[in-house]
Amino acid sequence: MMVIRPIRADDWDALRALSRKTGPGFTSLQDDEVQTRGKLDAGLAAFNANTAPQDALYLFVLEDTASGQVVGCSAIEAAVGLDQPWYNYRVGTLVHASRELQVYNRINTLTISNDHTGCSELCTLFLDPDFRHGKNGHLLSKSRFLFLAEFPERFDQRLIAEMRGYSDAQGISPFWEGLGRHFFSLDFAEADRLSARDKVFIAELMPKHTIYTNLLPESARQVISHTHDNTTPARKLLEAEGLRYTGYVDIFDAGPLLEAPVNEIRAVRESRYAKTLIDTHAGAGEPFLVATPRFEGFRCCLTPLNVDHNIARLTPEVAAALQVDNGDPVRVVPLSASRRF
Repeated sequence: MMVIRPIRADDWDALRALSRKTGPGFTSLQDDEVQTRGKLDAGLAAFNANTAPQDALYLFVLEDTASGQVVGCSAIEAAVGLDQPWYNYRVGTLVHASRELQVYNRINTLTISNDHTGCSELCTLFLDPDFRHGKNGHLLSKSRFLFLAEFPERFDQRLIAEMRGYSDAQGISPFWEGLGRHFFSLDFAEADRLSARDKVFIAELMPKHTIYTNLLPESARQVISHTHDNTTPARKLLEAEGLRYTGYVDIFDAGPLLEAPVNEIRAVRESRYAKTLIDTHAGAGEPFLVATPRFEGFRCCLTPLNVDHNIARLTPEVAAALQVDNGDPVRVVPLSASRRF
């Protein structure tokens, strides 16, 4: 049985092992012991009553209860850009026209932006390659929506998710090679690593004025707003829930930023409460996400379920993974965005 739960201090070795597998361009969890340790510390602090909600990074892990192995992680940052600037490019259009010369040119542009300062962010989603099967990725990603639904006061009304941009099999980003390298004089992986620790150098070195994309190499233009092959499934999953690309991209690899009002996300909007009934004959029906409404004890599983008269019949195995008993409330929602109660 797979279960989502908040990260614990004894998950350090597992989190460090996951960070070694992420690869170039995965900014929020890199093969960097200092950054990974900081991620763990922030995740532990988020569930401390003394941590201000706007400073919290809610970090969850996916655990196989049969073995106790942690095989993935995902997070929600309550607010971006409050302690360090949060940058992206806004993709725009300028028209250069001359009636006399009968010339009319539409030119795409990139303008540095801090427009998403204060937004909540879905981040740090990574699943061990050996466990990328079944619906493990769906559980790891969508479980966060039930946490958002349960504790809306802890988050901004706007939610964003920055998708990893395209890079080739050698980890080379065409967008970085065509633009960023000219200003930073660093390899993509090194710049990405540094940005995870301190973003001040971005403001110091990035071009301050609007960039005309027709001046960039064709290879760089072609990947603007394109996702890394490994990230495409995650993008499709979020888009099915209602997040959309609105014309903002990452400043390093031009990966797309998706966004939506929290209350318009399908799994948030349609989730509802049910009472637990433990039943050894349960386990039939459509796949549902089932989560506990507890803060420090938040847990989420994926299980076949029929919700009848607001009763959620759970197998003893699922109930044990969620740490719930008969009569306990749970929050439930169909896994598929196309399904309704």
